[in-house]
Amino acid sequence: MHVRTERLHLDLPTGADVDDLFAIHSDPELWRHFPVGRHTRREQAEEMVRQSAWQFETHGLGFWSVRDAADGPVIGRGGCTHPTGRPWWNLYYRFAASVHRRGYATEMSRAALRAAHAVEPDRPVVAYLLEHNTASRRTAEALGMTLAWRGPDRPNPDPDAVRLVYVDREPSAALVAAIEVHALA
Repeated sequence: MHVRTERLHLDLPTGADVDDLFAIHSDPELWRHFPVGRHTRREQAEEMVRQSAWQFETHGLGFWSVRDAADGPVIGRGGCTHPTGRPWWNLYYRFAASVHRRGYATEMSRAALRAAHAVEPDRPVVAYLLEHNTASRRTAEALGMTLAWRGPDRPNPDPDAVRLVYVDREPSAALVAAIEVHALA
């Protein structure tokens, strides 16, 4: 629940993080690749805190609040969760625009991969991203993840949107089939 990297403090989110998390997740700049994902109500950040606590309690890992100073504001959110009914960990990263291009997403994600491998090493880690989000793609590739699937992004209102799914290991045929079923659902 509490991890320290070279520059980051990764902690279980608390109620004190809600305003910072809402500021990040409601920033239109951070959602230009997927505008419908932007949060519009503070309650959504409150639910993120609850879901993180549930994930850590149930699966031993979840999304952290990320700080670059122990007593500083939340500058990001990320980590790995266990999506219901899926045979993988889901890697997620989102950081305030003010800290982009510092390598924080990669640094936090390396810690998340280590944590996922420690909690359940046989469960693959996947990262879902939109093809036109080149910064997110660079992060996945910097982590050594492999493109396992490319196809239409079904929940996206943009009919031309393309979803990429990266995985942290050589994907088996069964994993690719499961990813495709989930992506096309």
